Amino acid sequence: MAEEAMVYDLAVIGGGPAGYTAALYAARAGLSAVVLEKTAPGGQMAATGIIDNYPGFDEGVEGFLLAQKMQAGAERFGAKTLYAGAAAVELAPNPKRITLDTPANAGSAGLLARTVVLATGASPRRLGLPEEAALAGRGVSYCAVCDGMFYRGKTVVVVGGGNTAADDAEYLARLCKKVFLVHRRSALRAAPARQKALETAGVEFVWNSRVTEILHEAAVTGVRLAGAEPGAERVLPCDGVFVAIGRVPDTALFAGQLPMDEAGCLLADETTRTPLPGVFAAGDVRQKPLRQIVTAAADGAAAAYFAGEYLRALH
Repeated sequence: MAEEAMVYDLAVIGGGPAGYTAALYAARAGLSAVVLEKTAPGGQMAATGIIDNYPGFDEGVEGFLLAQKMQAGAERFGAKTLYAGAAAVELAPNPKRITLDTPANAGSAGLLARTVVLATGASPRRLGLPEEAALAGRGVSYCAVCDGMFYRGKTVVVVGGGNTAADDAEYLARLCKKVFLVHRRSALRAAPARQKALETAGVEFVWNSRVTEILHEAAVTGVRLAGAEPGAERVLPCDGVFVAIGRVPDTALFAGQLPMDEAGCLLADETTRTPLPGVFAAGDVRQKPLRQIVTAAADGAAAAYFAGEYLRALH
């Protein structure tokens, strides 16, 4: 007779700060919890050098180390980690079913759970330039709040025209000697009031331009810009480039099962509940105004709490 598949109280898809915080809170509450992580714990956080804005680390902490500590904290209370990705999900039934991309980890029944926390995260949209990836951490950044302090008193370029780009430029203007905002159009997509605030802050706009090359030696030294008119090029010397042209949420797996906004972020309120009972969205995958490690962790705690409430209501 085939062995009956285990049904977890809570399954978390994604092992970043939201995912492991959800697993920690669930396990401490006595729930059986499992985290699915495709590669290594931490997500984007693990690829960050020094994190200076996570509470409790007065001298900062390496992203990889913080990721390991989050995993160890959850596992200390009994949470389990499966190094596997989700190939398919069925979120409406009870229990929910997750088909893994490494079936040996779960057997033919897949992984079953009464509640699921979707914490698959989001990645910054890249410029797509050949030198971009190699310069990440050496002058190219995707998070002004995370890395702005490293450019205090220096000159930086912000690329983008939406609310995030405007917010980043205004934030950096408080730290940097000079901030250029490069936008491919002649007006920001951000609210008009934001443009006025940027002007007051001393941000210089570079309209109708796009970055075609990031100039560098060991680190960034400038950007080459192409204008709207043929042959219109200029070089803008700078110490850093902050790319703020949007984020790409990892939500393709949930298409057709859950509502999303135009950017593909899952729609869930501050309780992290989605419209499907027992399904929660936490961290960067959720539509939200601020995406930081600390806000992802807060989402994870909320998701575990309300998952517990949902499970108690079933009995």
